[in-house]
Amino acid sequence: MKKLWMISLALVLALTLGLSVTAVAEDAPDIAAIKARGKLLVGVKADVPSFGYQELGGEFEGLEIDLAKLLAAEILGDESAVEFTAVTAKTRGPLLDTGELDMVIATFTVKPDRLLQYDFSKPYYVDAIGLLVKKADGITGFADLNGKTIGVAQSATTKDALTAAAEGAGYNLEFAEFPTYPDIKAALDSGRVACFSVDKAILMGYLDETVELLPDSFASQPYGVALKKGNAGLLKLVDDKIAAIRTDGTADGLVSKWNLPAVDWAEVDAYGASIWAEAEELAKAQ
Repeated sequence: MKKLWMISLALVLALTLGLSVTAVAEDAPDIAAIKARGKLLVGVKADVPSFGYQELGGEFEGLEIDLAKLLAAEILGDESAVEFTAVTAKTRGPLLDTGELDMVIATFTVKPDRLLQYDFSKPYYVDAIGLLVKKADGITGFADLNGKTIGVAQSATTKDALTAAAEGAGYNLEFAEFPTYPDIKAALDSGRVACFSVDKAILMGYLDETVELLPDSFASQPYGVALKKGNAGLLKLVDDKIAAIRTDGTADGLVSKWNLPAVDWAEVDAYGASIWAEAEELAKAQ
């Protein structure tokens, strides 16, 4: 009887050990490193209401903060096992390059040339570039900005998109670049720039009684989770999680929770496919 008990115990231990070894083996190196650390390191915005925002000394909040928590729960089983670092359009890439962050979820637009530098998840939101102006200036559309200065964020794609639109219309624009969105809003309020331009959902967080969002839209802006090149295991996990929350309605719930315009996911997928296809052509040409 004792011998039988010992054999059973050995079988149980062997099975348990086998399962543990299999579980460890299934973790890609990038995911295993996060589990070993016990914390997910994520770069987020601190100045974009509804996406990534932090009051002085307060907690981060927004759709992208909630997404990071969902990913932490998926990887570590604890949505609070995440450490946020505030980033800007200028700093988010370098912090990925140095390995100080596991990922960036910071209104980072997926573009073909960026896909050559970083790995991006499939989009979790899509927006378009807009124009915020002072009501008192009497500006009613893009044409009224001909010859004027537009405030944009450093290292963002906004300047390129507006330059292309201006050249197509025969307009002449000047640009002033700023490190943060509050800096651009302050420049608009003081009259140093005639327009504050970035993605429309971001601009909505800076609306007040003195300014208005013009109806003009430029260049769709699909947001993806950015990772350092080569983190294939982590990329698949993120893609799978985004697909899951889109399917079960969680993604739509987050969009609604943060008072953002609803997303047409079929349109997002179609546009995303064209971006990845263009990136493949760019890679072949290099």
